[in-house]
Amino acid sequence: MGLQGDAKTIRWRLHLVSSPQTVYELLATDDGRARFWAESAVERDGIIRFEFPNGLVWEGPILERTPHRRFAIEYIEGSRVVFDLEADGHGGTELELTAVVVREEWRTEETAGWVSVLLALKAADDHGVDLRSHDPSSTWDQGYADN
Repeated sequence: MGLQGDAKTIRWRLHLVSSPQTVYELLATDDGRARFWAESAVERDGIIRFEFPNGLVWEGPILERTPHRRFAIEYIEGSRVVFDLEADGHGGTELELTAVVVREEWRTEETAGWVSVLLALKAADDHGVDLRSHDPSSTWDQGYADN
């Protein structure tokens, strides 16, 4: 499956039409994350509190901030997620997500989950639309492809 090599690491690549500066702002700011990720993902003192429509709340620290190049966080159940950004030479961004999962039995769900997050990011960045339903009765837990 392309970049999916070892059992503990998930890798996805995504091309975005906006510059690395714009994409970084989507990842690294409360307003940016609100456009595509969780219902709420507010940072306080280096910790992001993610609130999802199914009621799940996760607080994870920001591990690295390199403006316009890299944003890394500790995510659900302690997985480490890194977003690397590189200019494509035409005004856009090549993004590579690397997630190191904590529990191998969650790998399949996390692999699909990151596709969902990345496609929501692409829709928000490239087209200015929000793909999420924002409906607590239509979440991932009920089998919906929704963040």
